[in-house]
Amino acid sequence: MPFFALIPAAGAGSRLGGETPKQYLPLAGRPMIHHALQLLCGSPRIARVCVVLSPGDTEWERHDWSAFSSRLAVLECGGATRAESVLNGLRAARQAFAINDDDWILVHDAARPCLAAAQLDRLLDELADDAVGGLLAVPVADTLKRGGSGGRVAHTESREDLWQAQTPQMFRYARLVEALCRAGGTAMTDDAGAIEALGLHPRLVPGDPFNLKVTYPQDLALAELILAGRRATWRKNSG
Repeated sequence: MPFFALIPAAGAGSRLGGETPKQYLPLAGRPMIHHALQLLCGSPRIARVCVVLSPGDTEWERHDWSAFSSRLAVLECGGATRAESVLNGLRAARQAFAINDDDWILVHDAARPCLAAAQLDRLLDELADDAVGGLLAVPVADTLKRGGSGGRVAHTESREDLWQAQTPQMFRYARLVEALCRAGGTAMTDDAGAIEALGLHPRLVPGDPFNLKVTYPQDLALAELILAGRRATWRKNSG
């Protein structure tokens, strides 16, 4: 079945501060979203990459995306929430590219610029024949504390069998649309949660801690280091 990728990028990323939406903040000389697009558009296994923008987005046209022109589609149908943007994007993509019910959709965060090709291929390989679909994730390693009143610890949470969800998250088109429609206005923070609400159990595909989500200012510096290290490794191996 064909694989299609969708990146919701209609948010503002308020926790990073500033007026520029998070997906356009400079990272390694490019807008942050460029790095996710470069990897997904560069995969020969993905038929099309769709980015979902807010209808009032004026920042996109300020950057050069011509390197991705043959693989990238821009859908200006973003909603008020991430789930709404994904659902709107799925419907628009189906009209544009005749996506079938059983085609695979990979939803990836614009703010995860450090996804590696090996992680992407592992996700595709392990889920291609899966009955439900799944997501990249990493086991929780840190001790978890539940906060209480006055900024003090209420108790320690068990980390047994806990995983930190990442993206891409990969599900069949029709099932993902059904899940998001049923979720309605609920505060779903990822697509796997909507699938779980159908009573299904997405598969956990071991990912990489380097596939971090840029949420706070210090995350930008860490992502810069990760990308710089990969460039240095590539130059060393190719030289």
